[in-house]
Amino acid sequence: MEIFKYLEKYDYEQVVFCQDKQSGLKAIIAIHDTTIGPALGGTRMWTYESEEAAIEDALRLAKGMTYKNAAAGLNLGGGKTVIIGDPRKDKNEELFRAFGRYVQGLNGRYITAEDVGTTVADMDLIHEETDYVTGISPAFGSSGNPSPVTAYGVYRGMKAAAKEAFGSDSLEGKVVAIQGVGNVAYTLCEYLHKEGAQLIVTDINKEAVQRAVEAFGARAVDPNEIYSVECDIYAPCALGATVNDDTIPQLKAKVIAGSANNQLKDTRHGDIIHELGIVYAPDYVINAGGVINVADELYGYNHERAMKKVEQIYNSIEKVIEISKRDGIPTYVAADRMAEERIEKLRNSRSQFLQNGHNILSRRRTR
Repeated sequence: MEIFKYLEKYDYEQVVFCQDKQSGLKAIIAIHDTTIGPALGGTRMWTYESEEAAIEDALRLAKGMTYKNAAAGLNLGGGKTVIIGDPRKDKNEELFRAFGRYVQGLNGRYITAEDVGTTVADMDLIHEETDYVTGISPAFGSSGNPSPVTAYGVYRGMKAAAKEAFGSDSLEGKVVAIQGVGNVAYTLCEYLHKEGAQLIVTDINKEAVQRAVEAFGARAVDPNEIYSVECDIYAPCALGATVNDDTIPQLKAKVIAGSANNQLKDTRHGDIIHELGIVYAPDYVINAGGVINVADELYGYNHERAMKKVEQIYNSIEKVIEISKRDGIPTYVAADRMAEERIEKLRNSRSQFLQNGHNILSRRRTR
């Protein structure tokens, strides 16, 4: 992999390699863009096949966070960390504290958080060495479990997409097929049930399905059947890439809106559903509630303020649809364009010299 060619192609700012022999730390911090503000993105711990695979993942995820944060209206750029190792057996206190010192060394250019393979307890260890970390224990002023907030954002985004498809944002009487009933999806079901939607659910976890059936009167189907059921809205809330060559011909829904990441198996699938007239709420726009929530910690967490910001996901989906119509492009492309337009506007407005830039953590909680 020719790293500098890759960095230049997608305009990355910085890659930091972190090594600590004593603890076994091998980490890569990728900072994609800090035009809007310091880079925010979680720390992922995974057993990568190679160092090159780890670097590629860090770079890909960092770029994704730039778009997600920009589209969410946050004053934050995009970054990501991957730690090479098995999260089940390679963790230790020294590793996360050593990593925390690397984060501190970036002096606020990068702020980390929980991600795949890491936990709140791991963030607490990082917090021992740096304040540039979110998603720590509530005792430190954290927002706690982000799942309910993410669910609320998906609910709001789903209503905006429904308005485009059906002429009204009311979900009363609408049939919503939910693929996966984890923490986020269960709370989403609560919102939908309260509004009077009819739910069809599936999950490989039979207990999760039964819980939804008992609580919301949902109809349960086998995992492979969820794509072909008669419904108004398909909500992918578990696996990625469920919008693909096999499932698209089966879909009866007029709207695709859910919490899962990477819902399109390939960009061409976004083109296909656009041509079919299906309203797609791009995943990184509609599921941004979690990152909006943890970002609020940077100002001293206020739940009411965070929820008001998450509520604006409705407006973000509306804007994506507006750009899609304006430019004659699929919504997944329109989401990228919305993020890019915001970055460029701020890039132009920040052209003047500033000796000492504003520190986003200047008003944050003290330890």
